[in-house]
Amino acid sequence: MIRLPASAIPVVTLAVLGLALCGCGTTMEQKAATGAVAGALVAGPVGAAVGGAAGAVIARNDKPQ
Repeated sequence: MIRLPASAIPVVTLAVLGLALCGCGTTMEQKAATGAVAGALVAGPVGAAVGGAAGAVIARNDKPQ
């Protein structure tokens, strides 16, 4: 079992919430935007870039083949 210090719990909670928000939206732009906002809340500007990219990847993979 992994034991986290008490100070890490809010960060982990925000990270999980951010990953959940990456998939919100119906268009690629909406998914990238929600990913960017979630990333910005967790890790600032770098998190916004990563979250936006994650949202775009999720949107691209959600398209029917």
